[in-house]
Amino acid sequence: MRINRAYLDIETTGIDYRINEITVVGIYFEFGRFYQTFGDFINWDEILKLLEPVDLLYTFNGSLFDLKFIEYKTGISLEDYVIHCDLRFECKKKNLKGGLKKIENILGIKRNLPEINGYKAVLLWNDFVANGNKNSLKKLLEYNREDIFNLSILRRKIGVK
Repeated sequence: MRINRAYLDIETTGIDYRINEITVVGIYFEFGRFYQTFGDFINWDEILKLLEPVDLLYTFNGSLFDLKFIEYKTGISLEDYVIHCDLRFECKKKNLKGGLKKIENILGIKRNLPEINGYKAVLLWNDFVANGNKNSLKKLLEYNREDIFNLSILRRKIGVK
């Protein structure tokens, strides 16, 4: 039986879901699709429809950040729609601790944009919104894309089904 896996990552204007906003939603579907949207284009009905064929949804720290942020902002609990696996805790079971970038370094998972982190992602979004800088948006979307695709590599490297 084939399992349909997907990987989700969001970008936000900060870490406090009570006062900050979701800026980017990215999903990589192992069955060959990549979906990414941002700002006013984020459509949660569309996202839920896209997740219908998904059996397992993977995040990194999603149970404490991404999914909680989404639920607070939208009222949607993605775990009502799909089984969720937080790779942060799977890494911890294998004594791999730290953030995603640190664990990627330990496992030899490469990035095209190693200089970008969550803080810089916020600055990129702010530059896009305030100045219309499309290069900042492009870099932010690429950062989000790398996070998502690297989750699939991470899952395989640590042997999670």
